[in-house]
Amino acid sequence: MLTFGTIAAINAAIHPALRTCRDDVSSILVQGLTYGSGLAAAALFAAYIANPPKVIAASKPTPQAEWVDVERPHPAFALTIPEAGDAPAAYSILRHITGGGRKDVLSLGEPHGAAPYLRVEIYRPGREIDRFGDSGSEIAARAGDLGAADAVRREDDLDSKFGFFSVVNFATTRDIPRKCVGFVRSYSETRLQISGLFCRGGSNFIEPSTLSCALDRLTLLAAGNNSEVGALFAQAELRRNFCGQRNILMAPTPKYRTLWKAVEERQRAAN
Repeated sequence: MLTFGTIAAINAAIHPALRTCRDDVSSILVQGLTYGSGLAAAALFAAYIANPPKVIAASKPTPQAEWVDVERPHPAFALTIPEAGDAPAAYSILRHITGGGRKDVLSLGEPHGAAPYLRVEIYRPGREIDRFGDSGSEIAARAGDLGAADAVRREDDLDSKFGFFSVVNFATTRDIPRKCVGFVRSYSETRLQISGLFCRGGSNFIEPSTLSCALDRLTLLAAGNNSEVGALFAQAELRRNFCGQRNILMAPTPKYRTLWKAVEERQRAAN
């Protein structure tokens, strides 16, 4: 029969062996974990070298356009030049997204071709500006799409049914070189601006009388609720001379054809 003393003696004899075994197992586990961690770290490093992480550059936000095109615009103005024949005509309306201003843009011809090109813009600002800029900067802003301009030359003011326009002559350098006339007139009280470009190929600029004749054909279709715009165009119609002919029935005469056909004929002769 085992006594308490005998059990204590057996336990004292076995315990050191168990402790030694436990220490050996712990040592093996520690070494195994260390070795495994090393292998895992080496594998991760190899994967990093083989496939380094891609650096994704922060994308810059796309600047929001200040002006947007109005879908299916209802024309408020007309630029009637039958002599332009098959020249493509376009009408667009732009709205300022925050200020509410409106630009009606009428054009005849191709903006980057050798044939005559006429572009007229009627700008009725909203809250986006307090006042119009000077004539030089206003014309330069509209000539930017045609390429860098050189030989800019200020001309005498141009008389028209709308009054006197500031005029600048310049040459374009993009695509086919052309000679262009930029023009602008601003009305501070009515808060309306008429500006544009008249370009042609060759070495000669559009004649002042031809430009005045073109502006003579700009008319109002609908003023909406803006009575001041209606009054401005009504007053202009009183000064209209139909390209030198006071009688409207005389407008289609050969003299009137100096507006567009003469430009093309002079251009062909120069070439």
